[in-house]
Amino acid sequence: MAKILVTGAAGFIGSRLALKLLQRGDEVVGIDNLNDYYDTNLKRRNLADIQSLPGFTFAQVDFCDAAAVRKLFDAHRFDALAHIGAMASVRYSVKNPALYSTVNVHGSVNLFEAARSQGPVHLLLASTGSVYGSSTPVPFSESAAADRPLAAYPASKRAMEIFSHSYAHVFSMPVTVLRFFNVYGPHGRPDMMPWQWTTDILAGRELTLFDGGRLKRDWTYIDDILDGFLKALDTPNGYRIFNLGCGNPVENTEFVRTLEQILGKAAKINAVPAPLSEPKITYADITRARQQLGYEPKVQVREGLERFIAWLRQETII
Repeated sequence: MAKILVTGAAGFIGSRLALKLLQRGDEVVGIDNLNDYYDTNLKRRNLADIQSLPGFTFAQVDFCDAAAVRKLFDAHRFDALAHIGAMASVRYSVKNPALYSTVNVHGSVNLFEAARSQGPVHLLLASTGSVYGSSTPVPFSESAAADRPLAAYPASKRAMEIFSHSYAHVFSMPVTVLRFFNVYGPHGRPDMMPWQWTTDILAGRELTLFDGGRLKRDWTYIDDILDGFLKALDTPNGYRIFNLGCGNPVENTEFVRTLEQILGKAAKINAVPAPLSEPKITYADITRARQQLGYEPKVQVREGLERFIAWLRQETII
């Protein structure tokens, strides 16, 4: 049994990761600042699944507060830091770049500093496939430079990755960077495309499709992401970067068509040019994760969307 700090524990991926860890017998300390970027009732709903479970402790902590982070590490001795918490969303970052620098870079360094005071804490960092931008050959390999991000969000995540390398190098801390690709599923955020497009179709609103729907995204179901994360957690080994994707990009028109079939209702489409922050494709080369972690995604888009929509109905969101 390990003791693990999970940041962003009230969010989509953080809360699902905490649940998996608790179910397998680990002890989890979860932190979240419960900001109002989206409805805090959804975050409290996420926490409701885990707050009563044995081995879970929650603290409302903002990791941008260095003193609060240090106090947390003084109170607990962690085996690993699962750093999921962040300001997400490429499009929101275009309008608020300074916020992403503060939270995703400065806040991460606060955590790294506190972790190094305890010795060899395994740092597992949730990054993003959007660090590859639009100039990387597909499928995206972890060996690519990833030095041309298209917006502040991927730029901040790449900066976090580079900062963490310095901690691995100077302080011999095991660091595993996990680049997530287009994660979706139950408990997903309401600002993400699967949620937005589902509610738009059902409400009879126009949904926006960039570039005539020709953009392709490597949609990766939440359970596959968590499986890869746990495998990485259990095998610390120096400084490593892994893509966690499905390895099967789907054109947005096909994605919407699948939603229409599941929902039994046609979408109203508003086709507009893609903004500069949107790459034409995201496509994970998962060879390294497959070979070194035994990672193997199992859920394809139709099944994943059926599960997601069933959850929305169960929660009476739709």
